[in-house]
Amino acid sequence: MDLQLRGLRAVVTGASKGIGAAIAETLAAEGVDLVLVARSAVDGAALAERYGVEVRTVAADLSTADGREELLRAVDSVDILVNNAGAIPPGSLQDVGEAEWREAWDLKVYGYVFLTQSLYPQLAKSVHGVVLNIIGVAADDLPSGYVTGAVGNSALVAFTKTLAKSAQRDGLRVVGINPGPTATDRHERLQRAAAAERLGSADRWAELDSSLPFGRACSPQEIADSAAFLVSPRSSYTSGTVLTIDGGV
Repeated sequence: MDLQLRGLRAVVTGASKGIGAAIAETLAAEGVDLVLVARSAVDGAALAERYGVEVRTVAADLSTADGREELLRAVDSVDILVNNAGAIPPGSLQDVGEAEWREAWDLKVYGYVFLTQSLYPQLAKSVHGVVLNIIGVAADDLPSGYVTGAVGNSALVAFTKTLAKSAQRDGLRVVGINPGPTATDRHERLQRAAAAERLGSADRWAELDSSLPFGRACSPQEIADSAAFLVSPRSSYTSGTVLTIDGGV
């Protein structure tokens, strides 16, 4: 299926690894020009050569106004914004201190909100403007051992649905994805910690994945494939929707 994305430009944050890197490559394969953003440098040359698209890279901390301003200076037009940067630490209310809450939310919550605000005028000029927020299944599950993430993700679901109601007046769609456990470096780190506590050895972390649907974690590519469809003209009447991809938990 031709997703009709060729020639559009997407900004993808958190693009250096995991879900962000998978989304970047999937969009490039569909002919999308890219602006890849991460705190550390991203190598976009291979994508540009492999798929014949324009790839710009920006090393910026999107938790800060200066970092977002640096990105804005590198972007003269945009059709698709993929908010993906950020990882919120696990822990109960008593485990996570105020500084950790603020640091995590500055990137994963406020970073999404204020980057969308900054790029909104450019997105609204596009005939195919769309914002995709990669959020997290904790917004559905609300686990007590992940209170900072559960509350932050719930806020981003509300942000996605609320913004979609007004953005339609500007021809702009806003959608989200709540990935369940996904086979990224961060997933392995969390599973190792859990295995050390529950099984007595961090090296037994893969055993914990066997209890997941289909006996495994989701792959970043499976999230990326859904992301590409959601931001494409093939999904042009989809807005205010947050898709949960968790294997049916």
